[in-house]
Amino acid sequence: MSTSSDTTISQIKTIQTENAPQAIGPYSQGKVFGNLLFTSGQIALDKDGNDFTQSSIEEQTHLAIQNLREVLRAGGSDLQHVIKTTIFLQDMDDFQKVNSIYSTYFTEQKPARSTVAVRTLPKHARIEIEAIAFVP
Repeated sequence: MSTSSDTTISQIKTIQTENAPQAIGPYSQGKVFGNLLFTSGQIALDKDGNDFTQSSIEEQTHLAIQNLREVLRAGGSDLQHVIKTTIFLQDMDDFQKVNSIYSTYFTEQKPARSTVAVRTLPKHARIEIEAIAFVP
């Protein structure tokens, strides 16, 4: 006999793509439930796992968003369908540089966004970005 919670769990799809870095811990790259896609935070690793977390904030921002784009793509969405992002910054002095780059990726559809300063991030990255998107 199945319960309603079993039905709900079976409706959650795990996102896995070779075009973005593999999870470095016990989590998935993303999850889809209904028409919503929830991504894990993306940092400056490339799809082969090479670490760019000591590069400039500009390079790290581009790589984090490109990784985010690949996870979204694997889940049937894209940057233009992002509803909400959360940006974690190691240093809020990087805010303007990140904002400048971020605005080149989110041009027409600007998602809701929170930006939070944190003490440290995985692999001592300077930025991590996660998103919630609509799957059309």
